[in-house]
Amino acid sequence: MPKSETLPHARHYIDGQWQDSSSRGESRSPATNGLLGTFADGGAREARAAVAAARRAFDSTAWSRDRHRRAAALHELADRLEQRKDELITLLARENGKVLSEAAIEVEGTIPKLRYHAALALTDHGRAGEVRPGMYSMTLREAAGVAAVIVPWNSPVILSARSFAPALAAGCTVVMKMPAQTGLVNGVLSEIIADTPSLDPGVFNVFTESGNAGAPELVSSPDVDVLSYTGSTAVGRVIMEQAAPTLKTLSMELGGKTPMLVFDDADLDAVVPVLTKAVTMFAGQFCMTGSRILVQRGVADELRRRLVAALEAVRVGPGDDPASEMGAMIDEGNAQRVEQTVAAAADYATVLVRGKRDRALLGPTLIEVADVTSPIVQREVFGPVATFEVFDSEADAVARANATEFGLAASIWTRDVDRPLRVGRELRAGTVWTNTWAMVHDQFEEGGFKQSGVGRLNGLRGIEEFQETKHLVHVAPQL
Repeated sequence: MPKSETLPHARHYIDGQWQDSSSRGESRSPATNGLLGTFADGGAREARAAVAAARRAFDSTAWSRDRHRRAAALHELADRLEQRKDELITLLARENGKVLSEAAIEVEGTIPKLRYHAALALTDHGRAGEVRPGMYSMTLREAAGVAAVIVPWNSPVILSARSFAPALAAGCTVVMKMPAQTGLVNGVLSEIIADTPSLDPGVFNVFTESGNAGAPELVSSPDVDVLSYTGSTAVGRVIMEQAAPTLKTLSMELGGKTPMLVFDDADLDAVVPVLTKAVTMFAGQFCMTGSRILVQRGVADELRRRLVAALEAVRVGPGDDPASEMGAMIDEGNAQRVEQTVAAAADYATVLVRGKRDRALLGPTLIEVADVTSPIVQREVFGPVATFEVFDSEADAVARANATEFGLAASIWTRDVDRPLRVGRELRAGTVWTNTWAMVHDQFEEGGFKQSGVGRLNGLRGIEEFQETKHLVHVAPQL
């Protein structure tokens, strides 16, 4: 990123070239509103240029057929990310607002993800067989073509890699639209991409936009074969509608309302710290935020008391302050939105802990509610807010947990060795943890049931989202 005096300026990286835009955006700290730098603010023009470059690279280079080059590129990306990880961790904390420990988890967790997909690039998943004498069939997994990736602002480093790494491993060329809220982080990622020798011009293109002109270009373009989106369910529905004329493949991880089921036999000493983190990690701006705490009646009073004390003690502050336990929300407008949501819920539910706000800094909130149809239960808040709901039996817990349109993840807390399978199989969620939360592994798929998504990320299924299956039939001449 070139620097003017002391402030950096981030540009787009398209077709192997740095590009600026006539419009510039400002990057500001969510915690202090201090100016951190500027970024080129793109739109439809940049999106079209990036798609054209990716299409040309896919159609005219050996990228999709050269698995060793793809593996080398992913390892090179991992190497360069590791070299600049300290810089990225600090920048994420300042620009995105999350605390340093959370920024470290994000950046350091991206490196093995890239290396895992480098290994997948060298792995075949086809089949072959003689279906009748002299007739042979085989299936090949081939790159789908141009992959577009729309990245959310809450974890831009690891969530971008979660999509672009399998796309590159599969042999796709990539267009990545980055969020304006992390313009400088985007710039560092683009520099890492530009510094990767095995990525030819046009194979990996990145642009940033604050508006909503470039993204629809990616969704509707006939030159984009696969689109990977992480974000809200509402936007996911719009994308599905706009993508219908081109019948492109969609892979979407959408909203969530993760129920955390705490049974009477749970170890509350282990439960409370994790539930506290589940509400406050990334200031609750996380698709897997533990936003619904379902508690069996026998331990409800004790857990309520402990959880109130734990949430009230959380230190909220700037992400780059080592003393902060929870960082700022992405901006003051979103903090105000959450504050208004809590105020509305107070009309029909009991606010046990109400987070105080200082600009974009907003403390955690806990709301006790009985009616599962209440808005605070049914709608994703995307902030540090959790409901406290009491249940009596396993059947009651399952019914409550499944009572929303979301089905991304769930967590079960119990000492009973049989309950996790018995209850877990009944929960309509893509991931179910037992006595833990937010454990995601590169080699195992993740994704949502119901309105929480389409397709899967990570694991073998993750790379298959960016591939087509080709059936070849060969008849051999008779001897």
